[in-house]
Amino acid sequence: MKLVALYKQPSDPQAFDEAYFHTHIPLISKVPGLQRTVITRFTRTIMGDGLYMMAEMEFEDLEALKAAMKSPEMAAAGENLNSFASGLVTLMFGEVQS
Repeated sequence: MKLVALYKQPSDPQAFDEAYFHTHIPLISKVPGLQRTVITRFTRTIMGDGLYMMAEMEFEDLEALKAAMKSPEMAAAGENLNSFASGLVTLMFGEVQS
């Protein structure tokens, strides 16, 4: 099960990256049950609205993801995210299909 964050293009990519990689990611890494985080920076849009970046946070199952969402660590990460990415992020739960 995944928590997926899609980010629109920030007005100041350098400031966004500084906040994201040096403050936000260390907070996310403390979330209980998080198994892995994969970050993709988009380099080209071929069709549709372009996005800046995607983060995929993997959990064992839906229950683990729901528990993580209620944790104080996720609350701290969410508060931090809102401090620099408000209006830029869409969060979704995703289930991998095989």
